[in-house]
Amino acid sequence: MNWIDKQWEQTIFAISVLAVAFVVSRILRSLIGRFIRSAAHKLKVDPTRYNFFKNAVDFIIFLIAAIVIFRSIPALRSMGTTLLTGAGVLAAIVGFASQSAFSNIISGLFLVIFKPFRVGDRVKIGQLYTGLVEDITLRHTIIKDFENKRVVIPNSVISNETVINSTIIDEKICVFIEVPIAFHANVDKAMEIIQQTCLSHRFCIDNRSPEELTEGESVVIVKVISFSEFGIQLRGYAWTDNPIRAFELKCDVLVSIQQQFLKENLEFGYPGRILINR
Repeated sequence: MNWIDKQWEQTIFAISVLAVAFVVSRILRSLIGRFIRSAAHKLKVDPTRYNFFKNAVDFIIFLIAAIVIFRSIPALRSMGTTLLTGAGVLAAIVGFASQSAFSNIISGLFLVIFKPFRVGDRVKIGQLYTGLVEDITLRHTIIKDFENKRVVIPNSVISNETVINSTIIDEKICVFIEVPIAFHANVDKAMEIIQQTCLSHRFCIDNRSPEELTEGESVVIVKVISFSEFGIQLRGYAWTDNPIRAFELKCDVLVSIQQQFLKENLEFGYPGRILINR
């Protein structure tokens, strides 16, 4: 009878430890999440490391709970000793089976330490994925793309890709407005239309340096960059606050340029072909 009572006590103890671990992990995750939401913008705190820690809280707390249970119950303590005896074989099996998982964890740690991007940054991973960094976990990073889809990328994949970060230092971006015009078109008039259209847009900003201001450089510069089969290639350089506004500026400006070209009878460049019948 005493043996049965002892078994019940050990079972209740193990359940109690797990319940306490569950409650503590929920409380800590809630507190960390609340801290991130309230302090990230007010105190300009980098939320990446806290989000990463929040995702590791469950693992750490339940690992501690498991150690407490194994150390407190004699039967499990002997089982733990048996497991440690075969730790060499177990480590080899787990290591072989979990290479990818450990690679993702180590890569995630490197992402947090070296911070090529943070939660909230606008990034491009390789040639395929572009969007906002929504979360960084032990295994993967979540990117919210511009279609509001979530792209889940393993951390080890990101470590092997080129990362373009549009937010890490300065969000301002120079928009290229490229317009081909016919060889016989009025180049000066076309350049003036591109420049004035960009300047009149609500998202166009003045990003000139003190030296450029002294030299009288224009806010929007337009240059002839090449001659091609399409005609004369013009490029306008307009600055705006961030990539989202840059996309809107470019779309609006191209529509306005097309309308202005029609009014001024300016011809766009297009590839010409000469057909010879024999």
